[in-house]
Amino acid sequence: MANVSHPRGDITSHPDASEMRARYARMLGGRDVALVDGPVFLLGLYCAVSPWILHFTANQPALVPHNLIVGIAIGLLALGFTRAPERMYGLSWAMCAMGVWMIISPWIVGDGPDAGVVWNNIVIGALAVILGAVCAVTAAKSVPRP
Repeated sequence: MANVSHPRGDITSHPDASEMRARYARMLGGRDVALVDGPVFLLGLYCAVSPWILHFTANQPALVPHNLIVGIAIGLLALGFTRAPERMYGLSWAMCAMGVWMIISPWIVGDGPDAGVVWNNIVIGALAVILGAVCAVTAAKSVPRP
C-alpha cells in the first residue's frame, strides 16, 4: 500500500499545494478577513443591543427597534463580507449610508433624545462610515485592473 500521508507541518511537498494556495488567495482577495469583518460584526452586535446597554428603552421607545434592525443589518453585512467577499464588498457603500443614517436618526426617529443616546448613535454611525470606507477601499484594491 502506498504511503499517502505527509509529515506534519510541511505541506510544501503536497501535490496540490500550489493549487490550494491559489484558491485561498482567490477566495480572500489577498486580504486578511479578520481585520475588517470582525470589527464590523462587533459594531453591528453593539448597535443591536445598545438600547438595553444604555437603558434608553423607556425614554426613546422608537429608537429601540430602529437600533436593533440597523444593528442586525450591519451584522449580516459583516457575515456576508466574511462568507463571500468578492460578491459582498460592492455593498460597502451601503454600510457607509447606514452609518450616516445612524448619525442623523436620533433626531428623525427619536423624540427629543438626550445626549447619551445622541452620542451613542453618532459614534456607531461614525465607526460604520469609517469601516464601510475601509471595506470599499479593500474591495477597490482587490478588483483586477484590465
